[in-house]
Amino acid sequence: MHSYWDDLFALRGYKDAAWLAGRLGLPERARIEAARDTFARDLAASYRATMRDKDIDWLAGCADMGDFDATSTSIALDPVNAEDVLPDSALRRTFERYWDNFRRRRDGADAWDAYTPYEWRNVGAFVRLGWRDRAQEALAWFLRDRRPPGFQHWAEVVWNGERRANFIGDMPHTWVGTDYVRSVLSMFAYERERDSSLVVAAGVPAEWAADSGVVVRGLRTRWGPLGFTLQRAPAGRGRERVTLRLEDSGLRVPPGGVQVPLPPLPAGWDARPAGTVCARPVTLAPVVTVRALPAEISWEGPAAPRPRGRARR
Repeated sequence: MHSYWDDLFALRGYKDAAWLAGRLGLPERARIEAARDTFARDLAASYRATMRDKDIDWLAGCADMGDFDATSTSIALDPVNAEDVLPDSALRRTFERYWDNFRRRRDGADAWDAYTPYEWRNVGAFVRLGWRDRAQEALAWFLRDRRPPGFQHWAEVVWNGERRANFIGDMPHTWVGTDYVRSVLSMFAYERERDSSLVVAAGVPAEWAADSGVVVRGLRTRWGPLGFTLQRAPAGRGRERVTLRLEDSGLRVPPGGVQVPLPPLPAGWDARPAGTVCARPVTLAPVVTVRALPAEISWEGPAAPRPRGRARR
């Protein structure tokens, strides 16, 4: 069996070897980069050949079987950063199919016995694909399956019915734990290799920004430590403001800039609201590119209605 899991990690190895050779000024750099690019082209061609041979429109887990394994394919996004290598429509179709399977299991439409919480990786994949709401729904469901409830870990296998005497593997399972940590960190920030950018707050839900908001300090990236706050607060006259402040925390602005996707906005706001970037009024695009720190981005709109209290009898 020829697993694409192994091929994807080989691509990650080629990328890192080329980067290290460049940093060290080694003459082998050009040869490694050429081998990396050849391998990437061959990998993409293999994926396409498997799709034709198996008559599928998603990325297979391995070339021989043409099996569906989105949880393994997720490493194409993190840590391999192979979005620019793989066919985009097939990549998205893979996780659309996983999302449909996940919902059917979660909502009881499909019977199931057990699953492995390696699926935490798919939460990070949703963030990187721009599917904030799906990431949050999956996060909430997986958090439910900690054993015992409230413990900060998962078993290798989670059964539908915690009292059943079945194989659970290691518990706590550290590999699953790392999948959880990487996925949650990606909600706050992740590095995107294809344009050498840093994407900030792409997975933060609306409720996290309310009240005291989100505060990030010293989050390590290849560009240095990241610091930012994201807060939703009253702006007066029946309006609210969502503000993201990027700090001058020692972060070197990447060549592709700091990319800030449109944050979760309250119901009733324009999908492309007017706002400010560093106090300058602008019409905000779905993604704002910041090229100097510190920076502040604000979105403003009508205040969400507050729930009414219970009527007296």
